[in-house]
Parts: sequence; structure tokens; C-alpha cells
Amino acid sequence: MIARTSCPKPLSGRRRRPPALAILLLAVCGLAASVRSEPAVTVPGPALDVPAAAGVTSEMAVLAGGCFWGVQGVFQHVIGVKSAVSGHAGGNADTATYAKVGSGTTGHAESVRIVYDPRKISYGRLLQIFFAVAHDPTELNRQGPDRGTQYRSTVFPTNADQARVAKSYIAQLQRANTFGKPVATTIEPLKAFHPAEGYHQDFLTLNPNYPYIVINDLPKIDALKRVFPADYQETPVLVGASGR
Repeated sequence: MIARTSCPKPLSGRRRRPPALAILLLAVCGLAASVRSEPAVTVPGPALDVPAAAGVTSEMAVLAGGCFWGVQGVFQHVIGVKSAVSGHAGGNADTATYAKVGSGTTGHAESVRIVYDPRKISYGRLLQIFFAVAHDPTELNRQGPDRGTQYRSTVFPTNADQARVAKSYIAQLQRANTFGKPVATTIEPLKAFHPAEGYHQDFLTLNPNYPYIVINDLPKIDALKRVFPADYQETPVLVGASGR
């Protein structure tokens, strides 16, 4: 089952050239995107962060914030990120497929596994970008047009330090009423991360004119560039180039 969306997701890995009707739809979607592209919420940095350990050059973070296309796309443009892979977390291995996760009954959330260099960017800074531009953390079991628990806002800590920072940061944002409404983001134990099918990887970069991307995700890239200019890199780190 595919969740209801304004611009439907593909049912398979095939990428087709848009027909004339789709091109017209792109124009409409482009207008909608310009309307949706509101200034990002000013989100303060976390009071507590994970210090970079001596000699450690790679750490992993797993975050879920709605459709993984946009979340992956955002973090692929962040300096210090070595790779960002779309996938599923929260459920069991035997249900970690796009078709099954789309039912909303597997316990999985569409997630992104981020491998980053802690000498260049901290876990706390990744969370700040996550809350500020990658998604709307006040939406419960949805993001934009997508509905279901598979689109929930969730942090999956990979160690005790990350769990402590995530809990502290969410509490900090709640106390400050940063978003004007409660933060719906949950913190859940990471059982495992399961990469999504190949056609989901690098989807934003490979399909910049796809209506769903135009409406929902390109404004996130624009917000990242405007709000976090020191962390933005023009050339994304792609799965197709680096492997999984």
C-alpha cells in the first residue's frame, strides 16, 4: 500500500521520462513549492553535545523524518557527512521492504543512516539540521502529504551518548517552545538499519523534476543552504558514488 500523497511515489524502480501532462504538473508543483518555501524555524543548537573522541574519524547516526528521499538529500549536502543511505529502522528484517513498510504495520520508519566525520560536524549539529530544515518535528505520524507511522519523526541513537544528547535536546526545544507546539519526535532503540531498494537511493539528486521532490524536498535543500551556509556543500555525497 502506498500512502496518499499529493505527488505519488513510483511503484517500482523504473524512472520514466515525464509525458506532456506531467510537465504541466511540474509547473503547478513548482508554484506550490514556492508557496511552501517558508523561512525555516530558528532552532538553537543543543546545550549538550557529543565531543569528538581522539582518533575517531567516523560515527553513525540514524534519523527518521518522513519520506527518506528528502532527509537523505539534505544530509548528502552537509559538510562532514561521508554517506547518507535511505532505509528502514524500527521493525524486523523480514518486513524491511518498501512495499511492506508502506502498510504502516511493520514498526519501521523510513529512515536515513548517516556516516559522518565527528571532527568536521558533531552529532548535535546533525540534530539541529534535522529539526530545523530536514522535517517538521511537530507532526505526529506524518510529514506533509504522507500519513502513517512509517513517516514518524524518530531519533534512533547508536550509543548512550547519542541517546543522552537527543533526550536533552528535545527537552530543550520543548522548554523553549521553539516551534510553538509540542515536539512529536520519539527516541527509539536501534534494532538494525536496513537499506532501502536501490531505486530509492539518491532519488532527490537523480530526479530533481519529480513532482513530489519539487514540492516537498527541494525547499529543504534551499533552507539548508540559507540557514546553515557554513555546513552546506553544493556537491552531494551520493550512494551511487560511494557505495552503501
